Order: sequence, then structure tokens, then C-alpha cells
Amino acid sequence: QVQLVESGGGLVQTGGSLRLSCAASGRTFSSYAMGWFRQAPGKEREIVAAISWDAGNTYFANSVKGRFTISRDNAKNTVLLQMNSLKPEDTAVYYCAAASTIWHITQKQIDYWGQGTQVTVSA
Repeated sequence: QVQLVESGGGLVQTGGSLRLSCAASGRTFSSYAMGWFRQAPGKEREIVAAISWDAGNTYFANSVKGRFTISRDNAKNTVLLQMNSLKPEDTAVYYCAAASTIWHITQKQIDYWGQGTQVTVSA
């Protein structure tokens, strides 16, 4: 069992930065690939980024490539999403997710979800 708790969301102006954090409980955290999704009002939940269990591989949605980075610290059971050059279209609820592999994350075959944190980017 893994519980995920996101933090770090908030209101930021266009061009600004935010860092989201996902704290995981459970001794098996390091065995999971981790990802971030987002869901804007009226839209489907979409993948933003993912990282393999050993941080050896990462995946980014085209819309965030070059602006967002993902990292993890298995010793601290934490996954970070650094978001730079934010745009109004990045406004959404951001969710942390755990799955077996990056592939499973891209397929939305998620084992555990966090509760989400709101990110709002003002124009």
C-alpha cells in the first residue's frame, strides 16, 4: 500500500515557477515508477511527466518539454515536479501517481493516486 500526498500548488503569474512535491508513505515506494498528471476543468486527466523507479528514465508530455523537470529521492520517498516558464494553459489540478513502470503510467494503468493540488497560472 502506498499513500501519496501532493503539495506546492498555488497561484503564479505567467512565466513564473512552482515546485510540486509528492510525499509517499510505504516501504515499497522505490519499486514504483512515479508520474504527474493534470486535469483542467472540463478536460480529461492527462500525463505530464513520469520517472522510473531508479530515475534512470523520464518521460514528458510535449506540452511541457523543456519547461518541466521531474526528480525523485527514494531515501526520502519524494517525487518533485519543477515547473518553469508557466503558462495559463498549465492551470489544472495536478496529481501524483504510482505505477509499475513508466509505460503503465503513460497508459494510465495507475496503482495509486494522490488527492491533487491546484495550480493556477494567471495571464
